[in-house]
Amino acid sequence: MIDPATPSSWRALRTVFLDRDGVINEKMPEGSYVRSPAELRLLDGAAQAIASLNRAGLRVIVLSNQRGIALGLYTADDVRAIHAALEDQFAACGAHLDGFHFCPHDKNQCNCRKPLPGLFEQAVADHPDITAASSVMIGDSLSDIEFGRRLGMRTIFIEGGPALHKPGTERASELADERFHSLAEAVHSLLKDRTRA
Repeated sequence: MIDPATPSSWRALRTVFLDRDGVINEKMPEGSYVRSPAELRLLDGAAQAIASLNRAGLRVIVLSNQRGIALGLYTADDVRAIHAALEDQFAACGAHLDGFHFCPHDKNQCNCRKPLPGLFEQAVADHPDITAASSVMIGDSLSDIEFGRRLGMRTIFIEGGPALHKPGTERASELADERFHSLAEAVHSLLKDRTRA
């Protein structure tokens, strides 16, 4: 666990970046994708956790790789419809997102597929006061943790269910500053440490 008295970034935390699948909603088995709002299932406590971040005055932005678009399995409009459904479910719990950015490309085709920095740059274009030093990345894959580390952010790994672990999960857990079973647990610890910092 991080000592909340040491990292100045914990005290100055302003922005929480979240991966989507496996952090906010249930992840499909490897090789499968959430293709429509009908397939969207929020994880227990995720909406309430985001509402807690909102109440604490923290900016919450989702950054998601959506390779299924490049593979022709669904469209960018499908992703936007899923996001709209996500926002509707959040609203019912008093939660909201401040931004949502996704990479529609296949591997090695762009600068926006995590762990590359393009999605962070898109978020900064919308919110120029964002800095990596005042941000945390919460994700469930090695690409999420590498993304945050390369930019100099704090990183939190969501372990989730072992049946859905991707290759690189063990390495991601080792690299992350902290690790928790769920977003709800991560946010509880994050806000407690921020209050004590």
